Order: sequence, then structure tokens, then C-alpha cells
Amino acid sequence: MERTLTSPATDKSEARAPLTKERVFEAAVAYADENGLEELSMRKLGQELGVEAMSLYYHVSNKDEIIDGMADHVIAQIEIQPIGDDWRVGMRRQIMAARQVMARHPWAIGVLETRKTLSPVIMRYFDAVAGQFMQGGFSVDLMHHAVHALGSRMLGFTQ
Repeated sequence: MERTLTSPATDKSEARAPLTKERVFEAAVAYADENGLEELSMRKLGQELGVEAMSLYYHVSNKDEIIDGMADHVIAQIEIQPIGDDWRVGMRRQIMAARQVMARHPWAIGVLETRKTLSPVIMRYFDAVAGQFMQGGFSVDLMHHAVHALGSRMLGFTQ
């Protein structure tokens, strides 16, 4: 049987992808990129996704969980650079990769500064940075100072 006429509700439900936690985070990042983080609300995010705000609570506990997920989503975009013979070259590449991502998501730096826990995604990035310094023979103490100095420089310059 050939369909010749469909209702708008049927077309809408067939076209809409199922709501998932990852889809919520992606939409939140896109919304913040376009409108700024301060404009993000559960109601507005629900509108972006074509659902009622209450539907979001099946996938996330609250706005804080969304913001944590947004931070992970952004950090996961940073390409981890291989550790090579020259730690300076590897570190520069790693910092530039982070800078490119942060430039696309200017609100993300402020979010990262407010997070109280380090997720596995964020730890993966820190591990890559630490690996570059370890390749260069840095002590743990010197690596700690270097991470702060370069992080402040890279994040401050990006802002």
C-alpha cells in the first residue's frame, strides 16, 4: 500500500532521532556556541531538541549534569598528539589542538574553570599533556608548574 498523505505529527516523529544523553549534550554545546552558555536553560534546550523540558530529565539529572557533559563533549574534540622524540614539538601541537577547539567553543573555558570533578575524558587530556612533559624529563613538581603556566597562557590567550 502506497502512502500518499501523512499527518505532520507522523512525519515529525519519523524524522526525529530518539533522545539520548549524548544527543542532549551535543544540542547543549551547539546552543551555547550560538547563544552563549548564560542563555541555556532546560526549556530552551528542550525546544531545540523538539521535546518538552521534562523529557530531558529521563536522560540527565539536572543542568549541572548537562554542563559536565558539555565539558566532556568539548574536551573529547581535542586530538591527542602522539608522544615523539621532541617533547617541545609534541607539547606545542597538543596546546594548539586544544586552542583550536576552545576557540570554537568560547564559553567552554569558563565551564572548565568551574567543574569540581575530573571526568575520564578530561583526565585523558591531562594524561596526554603529562606524557609530553614526562618525555621531556620533567619531574612531577616541574610538570605541575608547567601545566599551570601553559594552561594559564593557553586558556587566557584563547579568552
